Amino acid sequence: GDFTGYFLFMMLCCLLVPLTMLLSGRWLDKYPPKEINGLLGYRTKRSRKSADAWNFAQHFCGKLWVKIGIVLFPVTLLAMLPFLKSGIDAVSIAALVVSAAQILVMVASIRSVERALRRNFDENGVRKQAR
Repeated sequence: GDFTGYFLFMMLCCLLVPLTMLLSGRWLDKYPPKEINGLLGYRTKRSRKSADAWNFAQHFCGKLWVKIGIVLFPVTLLAMLPFLKSGIDAVSIAALVVSAAQILVMVASIRSVERALRRNFDENGVRKQAR
């Protein structure tokens, strides 16, 4: 009935973040923007310091987002399934909590990319020499 349709709609909404991370991550890794720009790609102050830092950040972020998307997809399904027969309010709250957690994970991934950039590049975007 109506509830099943609502549940499926909310499940699909919750799967948008993992799917976006998977598809965007694959795109960033395989077809990164060639030029440093302010519109597409992983764009932070540190990633735009040099072409080398830019390319590194696109591939690193892409691979990371694919991994996160692969993990978040089944976790999302497992988190939502217990609410299959719970009612609209419970499903709505579950979807909100799941979506908030996903967005936190997505935002936290920036820290990992920035840490990798710091490890591999100096403050001018020049790659550090292997010691």
